[in-house]
Amino acid sequence: MIEKVFPMTAAGKAKLEAELEDLKVNKRKEIVERIKIARSYGDLSENSEYESAKDEQAFVEGRITTIEKMIRFAEIIDDRNFDSNLVSLGSKVTFAEIPDGDEESYIIVGSAEADPLEGKISNDSPIAKALLGKNIGEEVVITTPGGNMTVKIVKVEQA
Repeated sequence: MIEKVFPMTAAGKAKLEAELEDLKVNKRKEIVERIKIARSYGDLSENSEYESAKDEQAFVEGRITTIEKMIRFAEIIDDRNFDSNLVSLGSKVTFAEIPDGDEESYIIVGSAEADPLEGKISNDSPIAKALLGKNIGEEVVITTPGGNMTVKIVKVEQA
């Protein structure tokens, strides 16, 4: 079976490794302590503290497994051959909406490090899929759940 590859920047991989370390070293210990305290309250069948801690433990263990898989199958984006005319994974692209000219900028990253609040969008998103492989000056139609929008690529920078 072929495993999914997770494209990411070196900084994105380092961030995941730091999160993994925190979950394993700190968060696990905190949850074990919460479970121990909750057990001391007696009857576990109606103990909401115990249930809450067990739920959090399951979430954290699931997140650890997910991060370990992402790191194991990480593919670091090679930006040595960066082309400032071409939209590619790891680049920051600025485009203007047509006809109003409103500009937006996004960094296109792998799904493992996407964070729209920080302006980092996944290469699997509709916007990134439409822009990848296009050049500065090109007009691109982006199909989104809210309808189509046409944009013109204004600038491509190394992120």
